[in-house]
Amino acid sequence: MRPLEFGRLAWRAIRSHRLRSALTTLGIVIGIAAVIAFVTLGASLQAGLVGDISPDDQRNLYGWAADPDTEGGPLAGAQPVFSQDDLDAVSERDGVDAAYGYMPISTQALVYEGELSPQSDGLVAAGPPYIRPDTLEEGRQFEMGEREAVINPAVAGQFEENVSVGDELTIALQGGQQTTVTVVGITDTSEGLSPFEGFEPSPRVYVPTDPYYTEEVESATAGLGGENASENGSSAGGGTGVGEDALFLAIVVQAESADDADVDRARESALGYLESDDSDASELLGDELAVTMQTSTELLQQLQDVLDLLQSFIVGIAAISLVVGSIGIANIMLVSVTERTREIGIMKAVGAQNRDVLGLFLTEAVVLGVIGAILGTALGLLVGYAGTWYIDIPLVYPYGYVALAIAVGVLVGVLSGLYPAWRAARTDPIDALRYE
Repeated sequence: MRPLEFGRLAWRAIRSHRLRSALTTLGIVIGIAAVIAFVTLGASLQAGLVGDISPDDQRNLYGWAADPDTEGGPLAGAQPVFSQDDLDAVSERDGVDAAYGYMPISTQALVYEGELSPQSDGLVAAGPPYIRPDTLEEGRQFEMGEREAVINPAVAGQFEENVSVGDELTIALQGGQQTTVTVVGITDTSEGLSPFEGFEPSPRVYVPTDPYYTEEVESATAGLGGENASENGSSAGGGTGVGEDALFLAIVVQAESADDADVDRARESALGYLESDDSDASELLGDELAVTMQTSTELLQQLQDVLDLLQSFIVGIAAISLVVGSIGIANIMLVSVTERTREIGIMKAVGAQNRDVLGLFLTEAVVLGVIGAILGTALGLLVGYAGTWYIDIPLVYPYGYVALAIAVGVLVGVLSGLYPAWRAARTDPIDALRYE
């Protein structure tokens, strides 16, 4: 019997029991759809995050001090230990192009043309290089020592009238103090500009550390003092033993280039100084804290490790679903063999060989597996597309997994249909013709 004839007869048998065939393939559909959907989302998320790392950001090293046993992302358990003197000294180290501090500052609200918008966080003090030119939709970076700010689209559009470059914003700080900034730039995205902020869209205002942090540390300790300074970890001198310098929660070190050798040299130089007795940070590190310094790519790799772990978990669940699906196919094929015993007897009576019967039932099982794989792949790609559209990331189709899904469908069909097909082939034609 020719393969095309096998396919035609198998398809006719499947169509004669549409509902039963559909329910039989459901386990395979769910299992493959889960894998395809999650892999699509994972690949798309990775492509979106890696695509956000510009060439300028690839030479940045993000450092913070925390207990090495602390679990979590960047700044988890971080303590403010870096002084301005440390930043200046690191900037002069071999292989380092620049170094600046990073400090989130708590706020109460933003005011624009008399309209107040409550905002408890989102004010970020950093150095001008933190605002990379490729992240600006319009305007420019702020300048150190000036009362300027760069805002993101979420801030620009949260008032009745959009905030534009050149407008002034009033920031109400914790403790009642107010300060006015001139908007000199608007970023092209409301997502964070670095791993410190995460990648969730959120209103953010970026200001220079001088004057918004270093020169106002006295008022921060006196006015914002207590609650706000402790919340941000922004205490100044006082009992720290490092004078009256403001302490930064994190440090950003720029290597001379994005070359791996230059980045490693900058990392070694910065860590060598910060962990030495010459730095102010060493006085605060003690035995419990250690400085961690990583690039955006290294930090994103941690996220990729989590995605890989979740993917393994999903694949495990999908494997259970595929096992259930294969049992369903085997069960329905055994039922089909019983129902078609007389048909098998007639086939053998007119000259069909055991291999013909075996091939017929095996083809039917493979067709069920392939149909389940195709429907599962289509469903998985649709769910993946909907997910990437919802969270607004570029869509990346895992073509390798699509081919693997079809292969899995064929394999499941072969394995689950092998025994029923073998049993059908061994049917005695005389007994089969007597079967009622």
